[in-house]
Amino acid sequence: MRDLADFTVDARRRVTTILADIDDTLTTDGRLTAEAYAALEELHRNGFRVVPVTGRPAGWCDHIARMWPVDAVVGENGAFYFRYDRAARHLHRRFLQDDAERAANRRRLDGLRAQILAAVPGAGVASDQAYREADLAIDYCEDVPRLPDAEVARIVALFRAAGATAKVSSIHVNGWFGAFDKLHMTRIMMDECFGVDLDAIVETVVFVGDSPNDAPMFAHFPHAVGVANVRDFAGRLDAEPAFVTRARGGAGFAEVAIALVAARRSVTVLSRDQQKREE
Repeated sequence: MRDLADFTVDARRRVTTILADIDDTLTTDGRLTAEAYAALEELHRNGFRVVPVTGRPAGWCDHIARMWPVDAVVGENGAFYFRYDRAARHLHRRFLQDDAERAANRRRLDGLRAQILAAVPGAGVASDQAYREADLAIDYCEDVPRLPDAEVARIVALFRAAGATAKVSSIHVNGWFGAFDKLHMTRIMMDECFGVDLDAIVETVVFVGDSPNDAPMFAHFPHAVGVANVRDFAGRLDAEPAFVTRARGGAGFAEVAIALVAARRSVTVLSRDQQKREE
């Protein structure tokens, strides 16, 4: 992973879209800081397309889509995207699985929940579980004392033994039944919301993340950035980001925003200078 300073100005000038994890990427020690939120506002004000891509639940994503300066949100590790149409005052909710499939999977997850809690003392159900539509989030350090890595791995193994997908975030192990992840739903969202082929514009996208469940995004985007705490997962990432910030969490995200906005403003200045020369 190279320092963010190695992300060239020419490459930053081409960026149009910022995708970002939330926990420990936008947040710092469990809080969304004024600095990080201001960075979102600044990106939005300067014409960037901004989309959080998170493991957080549908209930939170409803709020985020409506209230934050973002263009859409992908939630529950790719189970859905939400987009709020401000002109129509309508929240568009797009799930990969239909209501019946989600209900059937919920029953299976409820059984798995009891099994995991019995097998892994100290694990808890995430406090936001009541607001989830498609997955089960097992807390290993957010509201419970941090579990050893071996116990986190055991939670993952129990999910997988039941045929579920399991991903480790910085606070939870998320498990679900079905073939989706952050990257898959982001592709769908970009096509359906913006008429854009994500793979065709990959050089103009920055993804910012921090943990193992971001690995598919780190692998796909050549300009992926990890905030500094991504180093906490050294040796446990299936793919690493190209760049890493100096600061952790929300301050690291703000570093990325400052770098991108500065590059875009330099384009504006260059364009004005060119226009004056032509006149």
